[in-house]
Amino acid sequence: MQLSIIVPTYNEAPNVAELVRRIAVATRGVDAEILFVDDSTDATPDVVREVATAAPLPVRLIHRDVATAGLGGAVVAGMQAAAFDLCLVMDGDLQHPPEDIPALLARHAAGDVDIVVASRYIGDGSAQGLADRTRVFVSKLSTLLTRAMFPIRLRGVSDPMTGFFLVDRRSVDLDGLRPRGFKILLEMLARRSLRVAEIPFRFADRFAGESKASVRQGVNFLVQLTGLRFGKMSLFAVIGGLGALTNLAIMWALTELGMHYIPAAIIGSEVTIIGNFLLQERFVFQDMRADAAGTWTRFAKSFAFNNVEAIVRIPVIALLVNTWHLSSVIAAAITLIVAFVVRFMFHSLVVYAPRRAGAPSAARELVDEIDAQLMSPGEL
Repeated sequence: MQLSIIVPTYNEAPNVAELVRRIAVATRGVDAEILFVDDSTDATPDVVREVATAAPLPVRLIHRDVATAGLGGAVVAGMQAAAFDLCLVMDGDLQHPPEDIPALLARHAAGDVDIVVASRYIGDGSAQGLADRTRVFVSKLSTLLTRAMFPIRLRGVSDPMTGFFLVDRRSVDLDGLRPRGFKILLEMLARRSLRVAEIPFRFADRFAGESKASVRQGVNFLVQLTGLRFGKMSLFAVIGGLGALTNLAIMWALTELGMHYIPAAIIGSEVTIIGNFLLQERFVFQDMRADAAGTWTRFAKSFAFNNVEAIVRIPVIALLVNTWHLSSVIAAAITLIVAFVVRFMFHSLVVYAPRRAGAPSAARELVDEIDAQLMSPGEL
């Protein structure tokens, strides 16, 4: 049996030697390697290199100067660079006990599954290593939410949030993964129907160092979950909705202060145009930026389009107010809803279009791309 053990690390220097020692004991008789994919700012890379010189099994290091896509991106990079197709993913803090590796291998050897998940929530599994009751509650709530969002793909998976699992990379579309943070297993399970088995494990206390959990990771998880379940358009809609509320709030505040509704609507639009672009860059189109034009070009296209749209929309607001006698805020809300689909299409197909020579896409390609943006990677 050949096995690549992928360990994404971020400032885990005190844990490296003990982790390698315990993995070496757990994989005796297995042709195994350990591949550290490191985004650290401390001495972790140096420690890995030092430990590798005396380790009883091959230890390799990929140090990323740019931590693209966070922990999930590190796992994907490790799976792409692994020497073997069978890949085991585990954290570098020893909360995932290396002693459970033989159980994962034994279950996979039965030959009836694509992926074996180490679960905290079946049998004698335990989440005792979570720092406090708040984290236990958040973990369980996140798991329930995730399973509710993907009742088909996650049927029979009690712990889709774990980072401890064994998978044959040939069963996963690595190029199709779009990791946003640290829940890479969820990304794999949501994007492709896989045969899954689980074994229980006891989530241990950290051997050394501090937890990397943060509010920012929580936000990234919610964005990842929304994007996986509903696709880019839902994220675009969420940001557009927040922008619309901000727009209306600014407009209401300025009109309450005595400003005429036309300049109030213009100010509200300009503020939200800039804010929406920044959020879309970060959460919606981040996987398309590398192939698109530069940041300032993207901003110029987005800013120009949204201002043209606003120039068209402002007279429509005036028409609705003066002819239909609607409230200016209600009129603005109606025009924002109507503009949403056109705005999404423009950003998907123009602002973030890949740089390439030649004529514009044919009509059929345009329709296919719109359909892909709307539907992928939702659950069928």
